[in-house]
Amino acid sequence: MRIGEIAALVGVTSRAIRHYHHIGLLPEPGRRANGYRVYGVRDAVALARIRRLTELGLALDEVRDVLADDDGRELADILVELDADLARQEREIRERRRRLARLLDGASDTGKSLPHALAELLGTAPGIGSPTAARDREHLVLLNTVTDDAFSGALRPLTGDPGVYALYERLDALAGAAVDDPRIAPLAAALAAAVPDEVLNGVLTTVPPDGPAAVPGFGEALLDDYAPAQAEVMRGVMAALAARVAGRAAERGTG
Repeated sequence: MRIGEIAALVGVTSRAIRHYHHIGLLPEPGRRANGYRVYGVRDAVALARIRRLTELGLALDEVRDVLADDDGRELADILVELDADLARQEREIRERRRRLARLLDGASDTGKSLPHALAELLGTAPGIGSPTAARDREHLVLLNTVTDDAFSGALRPLTGDPGVYALYERLDALAGAAVDDPRIAPLAAALAAAVPDEVLNGVLTTVPPDGPAAVPGFGEALLDDYAPAQAEVMRGVMAALAARVAGRAAERGTG
């Protein structure tokens, strides 16, 4: 058989066969005087086995190891590992779908798609319509999606605090202000002070260290989503909270 014929027989492409030859996965057969490769039944069997193993999800280097062990014992070990990996992926997919279902459940303009604590905190409760709260809702949905319900629970002490909504109204008022507006510093201090230690500690322990906040540029991209004066406020809030965290850490270190 020529390469096109064995490719059609086994159900792979001629390009794939040439790649297997190139990486040493499939030995090259002999050639005729005209230079064409000549494939036999053994070549077809080996190629069919490669196809079956790759369809099971094995990488080509794993396939090479399996083919080198004719008694099949290594194949069994690798298939056990593959099954365990597929089970892990299934669990992760189920968890992602659970979070997605929680966000989609009852999705409407009332904000019922959010966990209860976030919904109340970020102005989705009746009578609250802060544009900045709506923006923060989107930011926190991102963080909540990659963490878990513990993140929402960490924010619960802020739920229902009318002072929080009043601060959002002050932040909304800065939508068209200049970056040197005198209201910026006092509002940043007030927002930072409104975050109790229990909330700050709770958020720090529920946001994964390798989550979105750890991605280079994430912080600036988040600030770019605000109007200039509002971004200055948020910079001040983050700086104040970081200072509080550092101060608590220093106290524990000297205590």
